[in-house]
Amino acid sequence: MRAGAGAVWRASRAAVRRRRVQTFVLGVVVFCSTVAIVVALGLLESVSAPFERVFEEQRGAHVVAAYDPGQVARERLARRPPGVEAAAGPFAQAVVTIPDTFEHLPPGPLTVVGRASPGGPVDRVNLWAGRWPAGPGEIVLDRPADGFFSYLLGVSFVVREGQPFTVVGLATSVSRSSEAWVTPGQAAALRPSATQMLYRLAAAATDEQVRAGTAAIAADLPAGALLGSQSYLVVKRDAGRTAAAFLPFLTAFGVLGLVVAVLIVVNVVSGAVVAGLRHIGLLKALGFTPNQVVAVYLAMVAVPAVAGAALGTAVGAVAARPLLDDVGAGVFTVSVSPWVYAATLAGMPSVAVLAALAPALRAHRLTAARALSAGAPPGRGRGLRAQRLLAGVPLPRPVSLGLGLPFGRPGRAALTLAAVVLGSATVTLAAGLSMTMVAYGEAAQRVGHVHTVIHVGQARNQQTPPTRGDAGIMRLLRELPGTVYVTADAWITVHLAGHPQPIQGRFLRDDSATLGETVVEGRWLRGPGEIVAPSAFLAKRRLAVGDRLTLSVGGWRAEATIVGATMDGAADLIQADWHTLDALSPSRPPTQYEVRLAPGTDVAAYNAAVKAADPGLYPVAKSTTDQTTVAVVGFASLLTVLLGTVSALGVFNTVVLDARERRRDLGVLKSIGMTPRQVTAMMVTSMAAIGAAGGLLGIPVGVLAHRLVVPAMADAAGVALPAFMVEVWRAPLLALLTLAGVVIAVLGAFVPARSAARLTIATVLHHE
Repeated sequence: MRAGAGAVWRASRAAVRRRRVQTFVLGVVVFCSTVAIVVALGLLESVSAPFERVFEEQRGAHVVAAYDPGQVARERLARRPPGVEAAAGPFAQAVVTIPDTFEHLPPGPLTVVGRASPGGPVDRVNLWAGRWPAGPGEIVLDRPADGFFSYLLGVSFVVREGQPFTVVGLATSVSRSSEAWVTPGQAAALRPSATQMLYRLAAAATDEQVRAGTAAIAADLPAGALLGSQSYLVVKRDAGRTAAAFLPFLTAFGVLGLVVAVLIVVNVVSGAVVAGLRHIGLLKALGFTPNQVVAVYLAMVAVPAVAGAALGTAVGAVAARPLLDDVGAGVFTVSVSPWVYAATLAGMPSVAVLAALAPALRAHRLTAARALSAGAPPGRGRGLRAQRLLAGVPLPRPVSLGLGLPFGRPGRAALTLAAVVLGSATVTLAAGLSMTMVAYGEAAQRVGHVHTVIHVGQARNQQTPPTRGDAGIMRLLRELPGTVYVTADAWITVHLAGHPQPIQGRFLRDDSATLGETVVEGRWLRGPGEIVAPSAFLAKRRLAVGDRLTLSVGGWRAEATIVGATMDGAADLIQADWHTLDALSPSRPPTQYEVRLAPGTDVAAYNAAVKAADPGLYPVAKSTTDQTTVAVVGFASLLTVLLGTVSALGVFNTVVLDARERRRDLGVLKSIGMTPRQVTAMMVTSMAAIGAAGGLLGIPVGVLAHRLVVPAMADAAGVALPAFMVEVWRAPLLALLTLAGVVIAVLGAFVPARSAARLTIATVLHHE
């Protein structure tokens, strides 16, 4: 008699009901892995998809070029160069200066471009509020499409050069081609210093292709005509810089989670086959074909896998958005497409079924006679030999018996060991990542170097100006008890010659050498005409230590040499000596003072004394918390707990199977006097031994992953990490991490071991 599909389904449901514990473990493993994968895929899409989509919708410029109007005529620029798919321009580009007294815009230079309309073949500006300028004195500002900035509509101001403006619209440019737009006639009246062209290249997939395309354009023009250019790839990396830093370690955790899930699924299903030998024999004796037996076992796996994947996808969909919102605040808009859920929902059960296929085929090959004759667990002799050898070791008998148990099922022990190795590797990776990020956070916040920052009150910010001048404030701070060092600094917006986008300049005076900035190349500032810049700034503009730059503020210019690179990931920031500021903006006062206090000085009391001495000073304690560090450590901790739980569930399943198969042995041991506590010790010891081995093997895997992930994160974020932040491994820490595998194994084994210990001899004999 042959069984039909209905019989296969009924047999599968019966197997699921009978093996509730294994079904639960498999479902939880798939659930945890699914949640981790949904979060990782969601972040990947949030970083990459929005920019690509907006760039294509707005026909973003592959190259934004600025030309010297004295070197090349507009008519010549209007010709389409070879290798250019589309071009827009020429547009007159000028720089005006927002005065310090204007309340609604930051003071400093503002790049303005004259365009007749927001449309065109390249860089179609998104006018999201108001209208495009139609006459003199009207201006559109570049602001993110956020209703918060709507208050700027209708605001009027007069730039330092004398021209009045009224804000008539707000827009965004994916190409970052300008900070503001006016009519072409208005731009011509502003005495433009450059002519802007926007290009779409025929080939622009890589940095090399963009550079080659830019060089081909410039080759047809007079030497020196091209003042500067901006690649869209730089803008794209800027847009995803912070979030991209999370990708390497999230990807590593996602891969670890997937591998652990597959290993445990293989372990669970192979255990189910071995534990169900008699069940297989009965199915075949009842007329089930070998293929139908395989179908029963695959269905037995598919049911909890589908349930775990469905629940995990739902929870991941709920959890991914708030998690990614925290990471991407101000950097990207979270967008998780349906394909992420569909791929995860279909992929995880498929992985589980594929992982189950190999052990299920064992059921295919077993004959009914061999399956029905199975009684005692196979491989018992190997376990007994190992236990007899261990009996000579001076250890308590439950311990020596436990150490020999894994030899009875070497295949199952190997799969359990692999899961513990990956769990231990996850803990090691997370520990190393946390230490790196803590060191980075302390360096970024300059912990121990700056304790409080004294901001100078600004009337334009509705604050009370100080009663003292710069010299009086310096004297006040130096005379206050607890003061050790004081550094005055001013933050202003400056321009690099030939670049349309402004950068932030931080100009330092007095005790700037004590600020604790981390220099990764070159040296710190020593005098006039020197600047230091973050490594991200240099990489973005393909500059190096030793290069010279021309800085400008309004009509003032200053030459400076890059003498050092700092660890900071800010791509639009330079730091310079105060003498450089004097050349760019004479008599500019400091905007804040950074103070290092003597050990033991109460920061709050010091700040209160500053405020009492001059209400126009606004002291703020320097934070010791770096938000990026908090986010990375939080993610790492969450995923470590998730994957550690999955590994522990694998151990849990192994002990359940062992206890079931060795029920007769446990009854015999109890009948000759072994106590429940000794049974628990024996079962836990068997897994602790695997855990210790897994801990030892997992450490090098985790260290290797750390060596790969940390540099990848630093590259993605544009940060150059000093060696001490990467070389975090010390012998005491590694010794402590070897316990990670033992902890995972013991936590997973304890509950089923206790259950096995509570079995009475009568219960065992009843089952026999």
